[in-house]
Amino acid sequence: MADRYRPMSAVQRAREGNPSKKPIKEGVIIPRAILTEPDWGEVFKTSSDPAVESANERCRKVASVEWRRVVPVLEAAAGIGEVDHATVKDLCVCVARIDQAERDLSERGLMVTAERGTVKNGAATIAAQYRTQLARYIRELGLSPSARTAITAPESDDDDSDIWD
Repeated sequence: MADRYRPMSAVQRAREGNPSKKPIKEGVIIPRAILTEPDWGEVFKTSSDPAVESANERCRKVASVEWRRVVPVLEAAAGIGEVDHATVKDLCVCVARIDQAERDLSERGLMVTAERGTVKNGAATIAAQYRTQLARYIRELGLSPSARTAITAPESDDDDSDIWD
């Protein structure tokens, strides 16, 4: 059953024969740009603490892998521009931090012993917050099928379309 709050993707609507006969929106294409990968060493700084440095090193690798996975797709399909650089960078940071929180949950468990007894591991809360933010970035960048159809092209004025008028 379709989510009534999110439109179907253009591909899904075409595949199903466009039962509602609504016009199929293809999405907006902005001036494209080749985004350069950030220096992850600036985001995840080097630390003198071996445990923190190990986590930061893994975060740098995970963020880099995510950048290389997502950016080519966005450049080809969504028409990503230079203005989206910070958003894509934050998306990669979210993925790296979720990975870090999940590793902590795997190592220490959902419940940890603290000075007041057994409590919920704080990494579970952190992972949930980063997942909420990640979902927003996915929606903003059009990385889900429903998000790609939610973006509409601006209406063009017929009077201003000819530069010689």
